[in-house]
This record gives sequence, structure tokens and C-alpha cells, in this order.
Amino acid sequence: MITAPAPVNPADYPFLSGCFAPIDSECDRRDLEVVAGEIPLELNGTYMRNGGNPRFTPLGGFVYPFEGDAMVHAVHLADGTASYRNRFIRTPALELEEKAGHAIWASLMSGYQPDPEVVGPDLAYRPKDLPSINIVRHNGRIIALAEQSRSYRITEDLRTLEAETLGGAFPMGFCAHPKVDPQTGEMVVFQYALWAPFLQWAVVDRDGRVVSGPNPVEGVDAAHMVHDFVITATKIVLVIAPAVFELERLLRGEGSPLDWRPDQGTRIAVIDRAGVEPTRWYRTDPFWTWHFGNGFDDGDDVVFDGVRWDHLGIDLAGDNGANAGDYTRFRLRPRTTDVQTQTVVDRQMEFPRIDDRRIGQRHSQVAVGTRIRQDIPVGQFDALMALDPDSGATALFDAGDLCVGEPCFAGDHLLTFAIDRTTYDSYLLILSAADVAAGPVAQIAIGSRVPLGLHGAWLPD
Repeated sequence: MITAPAPVNPADYPFLSGCFAPIDSECDRRDLEVVAGEIPLELNGTYMRNGGNPRFTPLGGFVYPFEGDAMVHAVHLADGTASYRNRFIRTPALELEEKAGHAIWASLMSGYQPDPEVVGPDLAYRPKDLPSINIVRHNGRIIALAEQSRSYRITEDLRTLEAETLGGAFPMGFCAHPKVDPQTGEMVVFQYALWAPFLQWAVVDRDGRVVSGPNPVEGVDAAHMVHDFVITATKIVLVIAPAVFELERLLRGEGSPLDWRPDQGTRIAVIDRAGVEPTRWYRTDPFWTWHFGNGFDDGDDVVFDGVRWDHLGIDLAGDNGANAGDYTRFRLRPRTTDVQTQTVVDRQMEFPRIDDRRIGQRHSQVAVGTRIRQDIPVGQFDALMALDPDSGATALFDAGDLCVGEPCFAGDHLLTFAIDRTTYDSYLLILSAADVAAGPVAQIAIGSRVPLGLHGAWLPD
């Protein structure tokens, strides 16, 4: 039996301490205090936000944001009032660790996987399910999404139901950023893998049935990391950056499993959603994008935008020297392989979001997290910004001592969790999307700490 790595010292890891420090308690709080402003009466629904939150001290290291048990934080708004609930997603691995009273699985970088003597035959030699990245609701199902493991269905009150494999089409999971087309009700997903087929996509109809795929993306002959993508009304756009998995390095636990190969450049696949036209390929200088804003058809052109990095923004070995990229618009013309790029806003930012009612259609506003003070820790943002991707116009809210998370559209408003970096008190902020610079129209005290996390969704009643 191979010995597991030792527990880490959380103080040595920026994403295990400070505003990111995990919590181990679950709670329910009603009648939250509105410390400033008023909750808009038209906001009736639930804001759910996911994030990695280790239940026990991690073993052998910690890589943000792909490690850490999933904890979903939810604020329900109804008739000007707010309540809060948080729950762990209870995967089989987490339940086994809770019985043991300590972590059993180790960092992905360690190369260690528990054997059958420790976890039994069903869970041995396989990574831990970590559905800690995002939340989506489709066909009435709420899914806590993972990056490279199985996602899990949960209830409105955050009870864990079962692994979501889309009817068996994706037994080992699918992407963390599926796109739900508001016009058709279809959900488009993709999956990258460490073995052939290295990249696949599928379409799920409004009733939850996989009606196309999984379809392999021909021409992808290595394991590339692909975190996000965009759809238009007619196309699927997959950006394949030169971030290539070194499987042997991963198995040996020798540093980051990702190799940045800039000489390969970045390739972009434009796939016909109807499956009639052949895939179009484009090639450009190397760049990386964690998150896109949106894409749309502009005549025969495909246009999309997102936060562009010159390299892999967060090194999975832990070298997080860069904090974020700039906002860039890309245009792909049908009878050329060139990529036209335009920097829309040149400043550090991440977590771009649009109103989900505009997915796949022309959009005029993107909300992002950004930085005003350069001395705040890596991975933190002290401002929210709204930008117009056509004109480059911006509106900025300076959050001061508050660290803000990803902004999420809720109708005509923006929602985000925020944590005070001096007191660690946590809040839900509600801003008017039309006047972000005016600051919150309501600030709601959670009454307990909500660590900085990842992506969320507004689920209207």
C-alpha cells in the first residue's frame, strides 16, 4: 500500500487562507439583515454560487480552483427579504472521508490515488469527484458542475441527489461551463480528455435528452485543457490553446501536468451546431482564455469576446504570479483562417458574465471583476466593472475593503458575494446593471463567512 502525502500547512497556500480560507460548517439563516439600501422587490429567486472548500486539511498540496470539496452557497430573495443556506455536495469520496474524519484523497499534483485497501474497489485509483466549479439549471435540474470529474444534481434546498452523466453519454463528466441557448432551450456541452477522443461536444434538448453526440472534434490529437467556450445561434466555438497535458508527469506527481507550448499557437474550431457544414479551423498567436463573455453570428462572421491572457494564467503547479488578462474581441471570417483581434479594455480582470438571456446573441454589456489596488493578494478583486464590448466604454464600482466575486446577472441587476478582507464579514451585494458605478442598491449581511469561490447562477422563481 502506497503511503498518502502529509497534510499541508494552510497558511502556506494563498487559496487556503485569508478570504479563501475554507469553512467546515453548514447553516441556515433567515431574515438576513440588509445593512444598506433595499432589496428590489422584483428579485424573487435564488442566487447559488459554487466553490472549492476542502472539508479536511488537504494532503500533498492544493491547486485552486480545481481542488477542494464542493460547497454551494445560496441566498433566496423573496418580496424584499433574504435567507441563506450552504451545503457540501456529498460525493461518495467526501462521505468516505467524513467517516474517516480526515482527507483520504491527495492533491492532483501529488500523483497519489488511494488503493482498494483504503477506499474499496469502486473508488480506488480514481480522482475524487469535485463538482465545485459552477451551477447550471436545465430542464428543471440543478447541476453542480465539475472540471474533469462527474457533476452532481442537487435540489433547490441544496440536498445532493446523484451524479449527472446526461443519460450515460458522459459517464466521467462534462465541462464546467455548459451553455443554455435561451432561444431553443438546448444546452451545449463539451468534454476534454487525457486520451482519444481528446475533445468532444454534444447538444442536449430542452427536455434533457442528448440529441447530438458526443461528437469528436477531428484534428485534435493531444490532450489540451479547454475550460470554457462559446456558442452562437448556429455555431460552437472551441478555443484550443497550447496548454497540453503531460500524462506521465501527472502520474509521477512531478509538478504541473500542463505544458505551455507557445510555438504551437492557438487554434480555434468553429463547429456547425446542426452538424451539416464541416468544421472551420483558425490559427493565431498563442493565448489562453479561462472565461469568455459571449459569442454571436454577425452575418457570415463569428464574433466572440473574453478575457485574454498571453499565457496560462494560473499555473497548476502553483505559480500564480499573474492575476488576470485584458478584455478582447475576436472576429472569424468564413473564407480565411486568420483571427482578427481587438483589445476592448486593457486592464486586469476576470470572471466575465453577460445576461444569460443573451447567450448566443449580440450583447452590449459584460460585467467582470477587476482590480484597482495592485497590492491586494493574487486572485482577489476589489472592484466590479461593466463594459460595452462594442465601444469599450466602462463603468466601475470601487468596493474598497471588500473582495468581490464573480458578478452574476439577475434580470436588470448584478449579484455577487463579497468578503471584507479586514474582518472577513461576508455580504451579498445587489447592483443595478444600468448604473454599476453607483454601487450597491442593497448590501445584505450573511451573518457567517462565505469564502471567495467560483461561479454561480441566478435561478428565478
